[in-house]
Amino acid sequence: MRQEWVAPRRGQANVSQMHYARQGIITEEMTYVAKRENLSPELIRSEIARGRLIIPANINHLNLEPMAIGIASKCKVNANIGASPNSSNINEELEKLHLAVKYGADTVMDLSTGGGNLDEIRTAIINASPVPIGTVPIYQAVESVHGNIEKLTPEDFLHIIEKHAQQGVDYMTIHAGILIEHLPLVKTRLTGIVSRGGGIIAKWMLHHHKQNPLYTHFDEIIEIFKRYDVSFSLGDSLRPGCTHDASDAAQLAELKTLGQLTRRAWEHDVQVMVEGPGHVPMDQIEFNVKKQMEECSEAPFYVLGPLVTDIAPGYDHITSAIGAALAGWYGTAMLCYVTPKEHLGLPNAEDVRNGLIAYKIAAHAADIARHRPGARDRDDELSIARYNFDWNRQFQLSLDPDRAKEYHDETLPADIYKTAEFCSMCGPKFCPMQTKVDADAITELEKFLASQNQDNLTPV
Repeated sequence: MRQEWVAPRRGQANVSQMHYARQGIITEEMTYVAKRENLSPELIRSEIARGRLIIPANINHLNLEPMAIGIASKCKVNANIGASPNSSNINEELEKLHLAVKYGADTVMDLSTGGGNLDEIRTAIINASPVPIGTVPIYQAVESVHGNIEKLTPEDFLHIIEKHAQQGVDYMTIHAGILIEHLPLVKTRLTGIVSRGGGIIAKWMLHHHKQNPLYTHFDEIIEIFKRYDVSFSLGDSLRPGCTHDASDAAQLAELKTLGQLTRRAWEHDVQVMVEGPGHVPMDQIEFNVKKQMEECSEAPFYVLGPLVTDIAPGYDHITSAIGAALAGWYGTAMLCYVTPKEHLGLPNAEDVRNGLIAYKIAAHAADIARHRPGARDRDDELSIARYNFDWNRQFQLSLDPDRAKEYHDETLPADIYKTAEFCSMCGPKFCPMQTKVDADAITELEKFLASQNQDNLTPV
């Protein structure tokens, strides 16, 4: 679909959506997104030009179905996949990708650190994905020096970043906001630095006593991103890894730097979203969202969770979905899912499914709370089907139709029960929704009540 769209752009110095938007040009991607979001193309263009919305769309990702991340669009969900040296391989990652797309992931991040040739894994994922693909290039940079972080040079980082861009990666997490002067601020934390990328940069700076090379070479990264239309996902290297560390001086110092980098990228018409925490108690989530908007000039916010408690290993997709729903309500543009395996191990296909559904619920709840036009239409349709005992329609409208049908059929599997006016919870005699109150009955009741002295009615 995009081959004809991008052909005229090839060879231009800047092919970013923001560059065209600021020239007053509505690209094919903007028109496509406008239809998906039920918004006007001009609104999409103006929001991109302002920096409040991005369309991650590398010109080399030709099978991409463009989507938008921003305050004006629906709340989005990212699913993380990726092979590791200890588990998984390219086929398992492709299975996770297909499952993530099936259950509604808006973007997918390939966080592979091993388990095969990283270039082959990434290329296979991009070629198979209709949704934007994000990566963290620093992982492959470390792999290229066999784990010897101290040996990394700025040229190593830039080489890997350009390779990812050439392969068609739509957005990259760049850990440019953690500065050498921020490191003393983590001394009082319970969990220190929990970002993998942030930890790598911190170790490099501590060894060399030099400034973060991704920060000092940020303009060179901008030039790469301009040529391919790669969006920045500015990494929060100092995100809190527990609720004790939330909203501390280290996190907020980096956030201020991320705001400066956002505006620097915008000077070159390069799209940006900003990553956020982490582990945050419920009462601090609104503050975190508003603080990001203030520091980063309303660039789209992309949060991991946040997890609202630290005592739920094995259930962190639930504790984080609580925080994610609140973050979405307050204005977060995209939620990065957490699976039940968070803090415990590499997620498998079923973990991807459970994490993604939890976050689709959170994002949808946020859209309802923000009163987005049409957000509740599907809920109302399902409620009507539920009241009419239209079981198949209920399954169809569910976020996870297979799971809904599976749970119903555990106790009532026969086809006859797909039209039955009860489920196994209440049985055939106690379902309250069997009491159908039609308009005629209500009219008769209203006449009766009007004819009575209300004071004489027996209170219930």
